[in-house]
Amino acid sequence: MGKIAKIRGAIKQLIADKEDTKQVFIILEALSGNSGLRAFKRFKKTPHAQDILAAKKPLVEYLKDRAWLESLPEGSLGRAYARFTEVEQITADGLTEASVEGREEEREMSAAQIKYHERQRDAHDLWHVSTGYGRDGLGELCLLAVTWRQLGNPGLLVIILFGYLVSRKEAPGLGIGHAIMEGFRLGKAAKGLPGAHWEHLLTQPLKDVRATLGIHPPTRYRKIVDATPDLQTAGYVAAE
Repeated sequence: MGKIAKIRGAIKQLIADKEDTKQVFIILEALSGNSGLRAFKRFKKTPHAQDILAAKKPLVEYLKDRAWLESLPEGSLGRAYARFTEVEQITADGLTEASVEGREEEREMSAAQIKYHERQRDAHDLWHVSTGYGRDGLGELCLLAVTWRQLGNPGLLVIILFGYLVSRKEAPGLGIGHAIMEGFRLGKAAKGLPGAHWEHLLTQPLKDVRATLGIHPPTRYRKIVDATPDLQTAGYVAAE
């Protein structure tokens, strides 16, 4: 199957089933080009990169340790994350299977690159909680806009575009485009989410995490959520 046909098929499947995360990874892989390598090189220049790459315990192990997360102070990122996963009924390693299924070909990567890419995948829901975007369709699109600013994979733009077209058709007049554009702006203003030392930040007050990472509240998204009961997911509330 050619690349264009593969992308078209994945988009069609994703439109039919927004929860089919495997299709997201197919699109990202097909259109990534050298963006992943460039992002990894930027990451290696961040202050915590060497400590992160040298760590024997991967981030996902911290995220799976519910007892530890629940032991953290109220108001911390870790407690907010634990509530987010509980209410949304998701697991820390839920994206792992989808990413493996969506991988069409094996790329030559060093152990450090693999560790970096797996970390970005596993941190996705931490980005949700930290930014305040819920797991509803609009929240995902806005977070992808933030993610594109931080990682630069062109496949994200394709997903955002088609998601916007479908969402605008299903819910015209909500200002979806404005919310997504705000996501791009907030993503540009944010400071180094790919290189964030999440293991430490999980223990810190969520408001301090946002200040550290230069994250500002998504006001346009929040306005739509407040006006649309179906979008008022507990994930957003947990990120307050």
